[in-house]
Amino acid sequence: MRMLFPNEGIADMNRARTVRLAAVLGLWASVFSPTTAKAAHRASDTANRYRIHKAVAEAGTTAPDEGRASQLISQLLPDIPGKQVVILAITYPPGYSGAIHRHYAHAFAYVLEGTVVMGLNNGDPVTLTSGQTFHEGPNDIHTVSRNGSKTKPAKFLVFLIKNKDAPITVPAK
Repeated sequence: MRMLFPNEGIADMNRARTVRLAAVLGLWASVFSPTTAKAAHRASDTANRYRIHKAVAEAGTTAPDEGRASQLISQLLPDIPGKQVVILAITYPPGYSGAIHRHYAHAFAYVLEGTVVMGLNNGDPVTLTSGQTFHEGPNDIHTVSRNGSKTKPAKFLVFLIKNKDAPITVPAK
């Protein structure tokens, strides 16, 4: 996996994994926890949880030549003016390979099932399986994004922290 603190030892690599996991879990809890949501948002939290389960369950119905992304939530962050969180459920059909792109955002991926191969800035790609995470920074170019299997779909969630008016994905060369 990509380290947040390059050129540092194993202890720092474990710290980087912990930081990533804490960020994803904190984001997940703050966005989806009905106990911290205002009463007006509790119904939408329930609807969002339903959409997540439904989108992940239905994501396997994709045509074989395309990836499928379902936006689960888009939420402005009132404590951080101008910032927005977007969460996507993505399915890569067997053999799928995505185009080179970038996000101009911090993107955190969490693999639900299958195998996903990710690579940034023409570096060595990493292979991720269920339960593993990946971080893509706002200056990174996502040069490899593919399903690691030719026979099984891969499903993962992506949490984006971006400027509110920025597009989610931009083609890159």
